[in-house]
Amino acid sequence: MFELSATPLEAIDLKSRFADVRAGGYVTFEGWVRNHNEGREVLRLEYEAYEQLCLEEASRIIAEAEERFDIIQAACAHRTGTLEIGDMAVWVGVSAEHRGPAFDACRYVIDNVKVRLPIWKKEYYTDGDSDWVNCEQCAVHGHAHGA
Repeated sequence: MFELSATPLEAIDLKSRFADVRAGGYVTFEGWVRNHNEGREVLRLEYEAYEQLCLEEASRIIAEAEERFDIIQAACAHRTGTLEIGDMAVWVGVSAEHRGPAFDACRYVIDNVKVRLPIWKKEYYTDGDSDWVNCEQCAVHGHAHGA
């Protein structure tokens, strides 16, 4: 399961989908908008995404996690639009019988989402400037993701 959302992500709502009596562990990752990046003070962010490609590639990432790790379920949600400092930008959840595979799969999903999905981030700085960040890095890594 993967979703793009123009509205705030609510961890409690996302977690509720993971109730399963087989699960002994549940691991999440939340990525938040911070107030700085590479020595610059950040005011807010804006995310844009190519929705159809995101959905297709994210489905592959989640299927890979389910194949590689002994888990029950994995899911991810990513925001689009304008986000303020402290907003949740991305969420990953994984349930498994045991914590080890849940941790490993959670890391696998977020690491691959960051480099493989066509999601672009624009930072707005307190000095009035703005810039698209990590676009070149993501483009390079997006074609070499055999991990």
